[in-house]
Amino acid sequence: MDETLAKWLYLFNRGDDNQSFRRFGAHRVGPGRWQFLVWAPNAKAVAIVGEFSDWQPTALKPVGETGCWLGEHAGDVGQLYKVQVTTRTGEIVEKIDPFAFAFEKKPGTAAKLTDLPQHAWQDTAWLTQRKDHLSYDRPLNIYELHLGSFKRHEDGSYITYREAINEVLPYVKKLGYTHLELMPLMEHLLDASWGYQLMGYFAPTSRFGPPEDFLAFIDAAHQLGLGVIMDWVPGHFIRNTDTLAQFDGTPTFEYADPHRADNVRWGTWNFDLGKAQVQSFLLSSAMFWLDWCHLDGLRVDAVSNMLYMDYDAGKEHDRNRFGGRENLEGTAFLKRLNTQVFAAHPDVLMIAEESSDYPKVSAPIDTGGLGFNYKWNMGWMNDTLKYFSTDPYARQAHIDQLTFSWVYMQNEQFILPFSHDEVVHGKKSLMHKMPGDRYNQFANLRTMAVWHMTFPGKKLLFMGSEWGQFLEWRDWSQLEWVDLNDPLNEKMQTFTTVLNHLYQATPALWQEDFQAHGINITIGDRSDVIAYERRGRADKDRLIVVLNLLPEQRDQFIVPVPHAGLYEIGLNTESARFGGTWTHLQRRLRTRGKPERGQPDSVAVVLPAMGALLIKPLTEKTQGAGSMEVKRDD
Repeated sequence: MDETLAKWLYLFNRGDDNQSFRRFGAHRVGPGRWQFLVWAPNAKAVAIVGEFSDWQPTALKPVGETGCWLGEHAGDVGQLYKVQVTTRTGEIVEKIDPFAFAFEKKPGTAAKLTDLPQHAWQDTAWLTQRKDHLSYDRPLNIYELHLGSFKRHEDGSYITYREAINEVLPYVKKLGYTHLELMPLMEHLLDASWGYQLMGYFAPTSRFGPPEDFLAFIDAAHQLGLGVIMDWVPGHFIRNTDTLAQFDGTPTFEYADPHRADNVRWGTWNFDLGKAQVQSFLLSSAMFWLDWCHLDGLRVDAVSNMLYMDYDAGKEHDRNRFGGRENLEGTAFLKRLNTQVFAAHPDVLMIAEESSDYPKVSAPIDTGGLGFNYKWNMGWMNDTLKYFSTDPYARQAHIDQLTFSWVYMQNEQFILPFSHDEVVHGKKSLMHKMPGDRYNQFANLRTMAVWHMTFPGKKLLFMGSEWGQFLEWRDWSQLEWVDLNDPLNEKMQTFTTVLNHLYQATPALWQEDFQAHGINITIGDRSDVIAYERRGRADKDRLIVVLNLLPEQRDQFIVPVPHAGLYEIGLNTESARFGGTWTHLQRRLRTRGKPERGQPDSVAVVLPAMGALLIKPLTEKTQGAGSMEVKRDD
């Protein structure tokens, strides 16, 4: 055996190879010649069948006792092929190449002969600033997008990666987002799975074009100043028998125990995260997307499913060898994943979609954590949506649904997600969740958006929510862009854009997200009004947030402020520009010289009905600015 190959396979079988995509699968070894390397440890025989051989098998040879099979064949780029496995029982089955970089279009599952996708990258400036400016004390505002349903052609066909460069990226940038989060774009068969039931862990889906065009899309985003995150699914995979399931005739990628392998919740198979070769496979997948494709991070899907043995249906009493609920292999794998990713890329985002109260998900591993740098705050999201979807007068008794999150808001480094999961399957769109008539629905939605944007933590919003789409998200058709012909939807989109840009320009809203200093709650004991101060590092970087949670205007409402002087209302959700009724805005405020609620001073404001104000202190440079209106036109 070649000494270099022997080293590679040794590392792969130890679980220490995070670059296995460079050796496994099909790789060109000369003009018109390809080498195939397949892991099938319990197969009786392995062969390659493809267009280049009229689908007749070309046998691979076992590589010692490594469980791998190696061989060569002539072929042309783009030709289709599969792996033919003869099981120990003599059954002959055709399987995908797990390491393929490209597949034929659905419903086929044949891989394509192709080199590692190439691209002449022009994102050096982006990668340099990413390395120099880590995300913790920077604005992070994510637009979550399902590429297959963002926009479509008139005939219902998908836009391509190349078309998305012009259709998606300028739009997201103009709205004021810092990052784009793509729902899984790895190869998958079922559209209705949204990409979460995968088969191609190294292949951008062929739905939207070749892999090289996917790389061009990422590069274009970076050149425009947008980061790109993609959802990644290391916990489970598609059941189809011609993919990874029972790959060599025995449980290969999945657990040998059928009970543990069966993922009832999603109708998939669970990866055996304790198996060394599966770890090499998944670690290599993560590094492929981060290294080769220049992604800025991975949102790791269904982390709870990897943390708990009893997470899934029918497994309520499953226990590990110590009698606990924790999936020991799963937690060990996640720690290993984050260790290797951050060793190579300390500046990327590793985000856990984790729905339990598992401790220290976003804490460093050497302190007992899992090593992610962010965790989705599902509790905050669920409580917020429950509160704002209730009639304003009925929800007064449930103000704790908002204020309880203050208790744990800095237990983790949180992202606050209003994701696709909250606007589908009968849950209604964000706008449709809001109570009252259409006007009041938008008023509630704007107020909730301020709560979202000013609460400690980074942000995520699913596409279409920025203008208050009424219909639930549908993966089979494009967003309801026609909504923007309605003035209320168009003004909601304007509001989101203004709020996003204000967020980016205001260090108080992101610089100290995960420090106690970053927020000071000044009114938290009422059932109708909440007020708090967000703080940056510099004393001048402060923003006062006031939320009126009832549809009743409050004149001469007293707001505590941190010092005497002049203040300015930077945003009023009830401005007519945003769909409200205020045509003249109260802007310039002078302190009353009276302490309030333990704060040194206070200002009197007109608090809009079902609305929010953002109030900022004026510096010496801005105090001489022109006068501002102080009354409201009905």
